[in-house]
Amino acid sequence: MIVNVTEIARGDILVIDGDPWQATEVTSQTPSARGASLLVKAKVKNLRTGQTLAKTWRGGETVPTAEVDQRPAQFLYRQGGDFVFMDLGSYDQITLDAGRVGDAAGYLLENLELRTVVFQERVIALNLPLTVDLTIEDTNPPIKGSTAQAQLKPARVETGITVMVPAYIEPGERIRVDTRDGRFVERVR
Repeated sequence: MIVNVTEIARGDILVIDGDPWQATEVTSQTPSARGASLLVKAKVKNLRTGQTLAKTWRGGETVPTAEVDQRPAQFLYRQGGDFVFMDLGSYDQITLDAGRVGDAAGYLLENLELRTVVFQERVIALNLPLTVDLTIEDTNPPIKGSTAQAQLKPARVETGITVMVPAYIEPGERIRVDTRDGRFVERVR
């Protein structure tokens, strides 16, 4: 489908040079000079290679959108450098390498349900849930009398990533983490 560049929104997937690119930021700019046309600026990320790019179009230009499917899937297990998922519609197993999984690897727990983004019958990206619950494996001991507004400290979670948490969090506790930016959301009770 072809859309006017003024209709592009954050998260839309476009076809640029035959590859699927996702708009991560979109802004419109009207130059002050008389007769100047509207400019649409976007930061886009190649869903196949991970490359990022800044694009600028003039108002009125069109761009094709990618025909992608989002299919429900479940993360099964990690095998060496590969990640194995199951398509919940067809029950087919999908194996993706660490490069294709990217930063999402830090949030993948066995049986986590997510969505795969499929372009031309190939999985090109993963859409994680907005938050995941992870267990703290290692962090400094809690500081007596610390409150929610206290200083943050690093904590390593079960998937191996480090999350900045409030000083009162202890090893073994479960926390909720935002998958978009790796930020601590809350303690899970």
